[in-house]
Amino acid sequence: MSSIKSQLYQLCLTFIQNRIENIEYSLQQARQASNDDTKSSAGDKYETTREMMQQEMDRNSKLLYEAGQQKIALQQIESVDVSIEVKNGSLVFTSEGNFYISISAGELNLDGHKFFAVSQAAPIGKLFIGKKAGDVLNFNGKKYLLKEIL
Repeated sequence: MSSIKSQLYQLCLTFIQNRIENIEYSLQQARQASNDDTKSSAGDKYETTREMMQQEMDRNSKLLYEAGQQKIALQQIESVDVSIEVKNGSLVFTSEGNFYISISAGELNLDGHKFFAVSQAAPIGKLFIGKKAGDVLNFNGKKYLLKEIL
């Protein structure tokens, strides 16, 4: 894996690990709040608060599962070889920016250069898959000339 791809991979891994830690913390806080809530004379208030905490825990559990799936997807591209066609794990240099086909982590800055980490399932990621250097794509009214694929 090229040095740039390796560094982008590490940035994505850090992004997803931080996301998992934040979700786990939120889940722990919601559990704690639910356990600490004691029943008062206002029984309906207790039940409403408890239900809200349960919804929060359910939402965080779903987010945690999704983040775990992203981490698995990222780990599968750790050692992807360079290809002439864009595939999951490719680094794509275009006329409109640089894209790392990996997970949806947004904008990454590396040595003063911007890269966009996008999933192969994202609309623009889907367009890139299977394309070669020299191909031109249209996305949201912009033309993307694929200059180089690593």
